[in-house]
Amino acid sequence: MRMHNADDTCGVAQAALVLGDWWNVLVLREVARGHVRFDALAAELGLSRKVLTERLGRLVAQGVLRRSLYQRRPVRYEYLLTDAGEALVPVLVAMQDWGDRWVLGDGTLTATAAEDGAEHTRVHALAGTRLPTDLRLPTTGAETPLLAPDARATVLFTYPGTGAERDPVPGAERDLIPGDVAPTPETRLFRDAWPDFRRAGVDVRGISTQAVHEQAEFARAEEIPYPLLSDVDQRFTAALRLPVYRVDGRLRHKRLILVVDAEGTVSQVLFPVTDTPHAVTETLRRATACARQAVLPRRDESTR
Repeated sequence: MRMHNADDTCGVAQAALVLGDWWNVLVLREVARGHVRFDALAAELGLSRKVLTERLGRLVAQGVLRRSLYQRRPVRYEYLLTDAGEALVPVLVAMQDWGDRWVLGDGTLTATAAEDGAEHTRVHALAGTRLPTDLRLPTTGAETPLLAPDARATVLFTYPGTGAERDPVPGAERDLIPGDVAPTPETRLFRDAWPDFRRAGVDVRGISTQAVHEQAEFARAEEIPYPLLSDVDQRFTAALRLPVYRVDGRLRHKRLILVVDAEGTVSQVLFPVTDTPHAVTETLRRATACARQAVLPRRDESTR
């Protein structure tokens, strides 16, 4: 590709050399979703082996993917994000957010979703899919796996944010965004229902894009008994292609609830969440039913 001399010092132009190709972007999207082996990538993308090999080679050469040997006979590699590749995850999420709002939507800024929209379809398609087994998110003290190893079922709920960060500056006017209610009620409702979830053998984990210290401050003040996981790097968002919205300069999750079985497969999806008290009650019912059907798998120590 011939470039103008000024492009040599332009970050946008240099990034376009990596992301400007349609298939490069989609390959990175799938790797971020956890499809890291060649056959899985080919199946998800519907791409010929020749073209996929070429694109993977380019992304490795450009330093955003690295090859990791997982089988010697025959030789097989996984394609994993490098540090430079991880730094592209928020770019992929921003592209998704823009596409959801301005291409698939009508440009309206909303914290919820229409039941006949693309976000609704994409989220409900998560039912029956396995969560990435190696994805861990930071919480107070350490990175934590998405699923507790001893739980018969796990509830993962995403929320926009909690605490002072969610509240407008005193005296400042703030436009109302459909579905964006501050402070978020689900953290407290799941706290109050926590004993019922535990009696059913169900673990609960809340996830937001807030930083760990923001979540920790809220958890201490509100005596939250379950982990609050930080998706500040947007890895969970990218892995599941979750719907987001941006307000006050910050990316936030739209409210949704996933019930995940003991083997890591999404069993139930609640989205959009508009009546939070009803959603928590319904989640308890569905998660309890899921837990009753559970046969706890043996988990490798490396995933604990």
